Amino acid sequence: MGSNGNHCSFVLLAEFHIFEGAQLKYQFPQPLGVDEGVLAMSMLPDGAEMQQDDWTVFFLNQTSFNTISPVLALETPETKAVPLPGEQDESPRDKPDLLCVLNLVRTKHDKTLNRGAKVLALAICTRHPFIQIFKPFLLMALDDYFSDPSQDCLARLFDAVNAMDLSGAPLLTRQEKVVMRSSERKDIFSEKLATREPNWNGNNPPLGAKSILQHKSTNSGESYLSFEGDLFSRQRQEENRSRERELPPPPDRDTATASSTSTQSSANPDSPSDASFSLGGSAVWVGDDSGLDLAAGKDAGDSLSVLSLENNNMMAVSSRKRRSTDASSLSSLTQTKDMMARAAGTPMLPYLDLHSRPGLAKDTHFYHTTVAYKDHPIPIKMPLFTFPEEVGDYSLITLFKEFSSHQNVSGPQHPHLHTNGPQTHPIIILFNALVTGKRIIFLGHRRPAGEVSSFVLSACALGSGCGAVLRGFIERAFPYANLNNRDEWESVPAYIAGVTNPIFESLRAWDLLLVIGAGSITVAKDIHTTYPVTATPSLGTSVLSRSGTLKAEPSITSEDGDLPRVGSNQGSRPDFFKSDNNADKVFIEDIRSAIDDHFGESVVRMRFTEYVTRFVRLASRYEEEVTGSTKIGHPSSSFLEQPGRRAQLGSGIALSDEAASMKELTANAQRIEAWRKTNSYQYCVADFAKFQANSAIRGFDVMHQLIRLRHGKALIDAEAALIMRTFADNVKTYEQVIELLAFLIPHGGGLIPLGFGLFHQKESVREATIDLFNQLRAYPVGVLFLQSLNHFQRYAYVRQAHAREKRILNEQQQLLQQQHTAQPLPTRAHSNSIVGGGLNGHAY
Repeated sequence: MGSNGNHCSFVLLAEFHIFEGAQLKYQFPQPLGVDEGVLAMSMLPDGAEMQQDDWTVFFLNQTSFNTISPVLALETPETKAVPLPGEQDESPRDKPDLLCVLNLVRTKHDKTLNRGAKVLALAICTRHPFIQIFKPFLLMALDDYFSDPSQDCLARLFDAVNAMDLSGAPLLTRQEKVVMRSSERKDIFSEKLATREPNWNGNNPPLGAKSILQHKSTNSGESYLSFEGDLFSRQRQEENRSRERELPPPPDRDTATASSTSTQSSANPDSPSDASFSLGGSAVWVGDDSGLDLAAGKDAGDSLSVLSLENNNMMAVSSRKRRSTDASSLSSLTQTKDMMARAAGTPMLPYLDLHSRPGLAKDTHFYHTTVAYKDHPIPIKMPLFTFPEEVGDYSLITLFKEFSSHQNVSGPQHPHLHTNGPQTHPIIILFNALVTGKRIIFLGHRRPAGEVSSFVLSACALGSGCGAVLRGFIERAFPYANLNNRDEWESVPAYIAGVTNPIFESLRAWDLLLVIGAGSITVAKDIHTTYPVTATPSLGTSVLSRSGTLKAEPSITSEDGDLPRVGSNQGSRPDFFKSDNNADKVFIEDIRSAIDDHFGESVVRMRFTEYVTRFVRLASRYEEEVTGSTKIGHPSSSFLEQPGRRAQLGSGIALSDEAASMKELTANAQRIEAWRKTNSYQYCVADFAKFQANSAIRGFDVMHQLIRLRHGKALIDAEAALIMRTFADNVKTYEQVIELLAFLIPHGGGLIPLGFGLFHQKESVREATIDLFNQLRAYPVGVLFLQSLNHFQRYAYVRQAHAREKRILNEQQQLLQQQHTAQPLPTRAHSNSIVGGGLNGHAY
């Protein structure tokens, strides 16, 4: 994103006139060409005078009534808009870019005025979905306007926003964004923010040396010490300092090297020297940051490698319990290594910390910059992981808490919405309404318009899987709508609108009404007339033909996914009410547990992303069963091994057995059929075709293999070996590594499912796992994921890779010795010695 990108297209100012109502006073730098009354009413919501400050969001260029037509061209070669980092322009060439409008409404009470208050609204129009970063600009600009009411304030705001320099922001691909948002580490992809790019060429670091410019980070969990933990850490630091005082003075360099080597050899004569295998630092298996510092020079890699230092440290404290790996012990370990290195005469090179600040490094999830507005520096944190379907600040946790009671659901039941009958959770009803293209209204009577807008944006994120799976929701969303342009936005098919006027409840121009505050959901009485239920194709024959070959894929988190049916008095209700959609139930319980256990918004978002991903994979399987092929996923097949032929990996979603297949496909048949008629489905077809064309890992279904490793009940050795070998052979480049890690989100276990291959009974599986981990280790993000392995897996990886390294070195040494032995010794022409004949009695 260039520094001269057109971040702000327009600045608008509206005010409420006591006689004329809402009026659009200024449009800068030129008129938009949109009905001024529509803009003014959108900027001054109903009940704005009851709120001191309120925020609203609306969009332009959605339909004909709000499409801008400025007199002058918006884009010049100098100000042409640039797509988001890592995002390609998906809109057709003849379709204008969607403009997000962030609006600040302020009521300033003044008894000298006729109505005792003055209501003003200031808005900026931008192409960026992360509109929340512009809030400080609007706050300062509106204060500026109240003190100096002139168009110059709008010009200063316009210039300040467009002066924002985002040229240093890294360009992240979709997979990199998924990896970033799934990780809580504040140093993820920190190498992309470096001024000096490291040479990550896909090769492992040389033996006995560490890679430079790697991460300096906290532990993977990113949980800072509590008060009690701080007390324990201080106690451990005191113990470490007392033990350091008891240690004998360090010998000189040669003595230290000889002593270290002899001690290691006597402790384990069969293990190779630690200097021969560094793994880019021991951070991989002890969970600290020591392996991520800058290399300490060639001599340090030879004589005082990281593993040697840590082994010495561990032997020095071997009299107590196993060495701790928390933050306090890490700091003491770093001090100990620095002391030993200095004593050995090794020059310590400082690591490069590009974003250091006291106590806490800057979070690399955001691009940090500063913009000056009237000589006031405004810090900006631009999120790097935002997708176009995620606009502004939204909260899925707030959405879930507001609409979480079955008792608040009223109206008729419809198979498009109630996939689990009367037990369908309200959030699932909302999701089904979103993906099946129903008209949805969020009503917030006497609520701030900003709160209503936030619920609409949260619903769009819910339907799209937080922007990472589906799209097509923002283009039909109206976060704040009013009566003034009701006919226009109600003409948009499957609109998602937020209103504050209670009259919309009685107008009945909706299919699903959600009342904010009451937490109630109402289904329209005439929904069966508007959307008649059609018969779905029979699934019995096709599912029966597959039942003997497909393996089990769990329902979201459980391995089996079979839960007891809720409610046994089904009576004579339709068949879709008798179904028990276990995946939805497990998902809702998981979300509720995550919220009750105070997990953050990022974890909840990732769970919704997984849910939408699984819905698409299930729809792909349904499409394949009905039509014989699928356009939105890999074809469903199981692992196939035949004598004399090469084994084939499975693909697609896989259900446990015939009964589970019939139950889940039947329960979802109606909403899948309805979804296939929407624009969202067409976008999904195009996105999957593009993914297949540009995918770095080709030829097999990555997610299917990971599901088999995580939850496979009867995973035979041949399948495990083929999966691991396929990963090892096809995950080598940086793009392939990122694509694999995008499926291995940390809160789902990260690399742990792959790490179990280190303990497999077949040597080929273990060797393939080591190859894969070595290839991941070649990149900084792979090192971070390797650190998330548990201690047993990290130790197994280091031990086995260490042993293989030793075996390879021994084989190379034996080969060199054989070649040296086989070479003829130098002889003189006049010599009668038999040496010239070679050691084997003949010359070479």
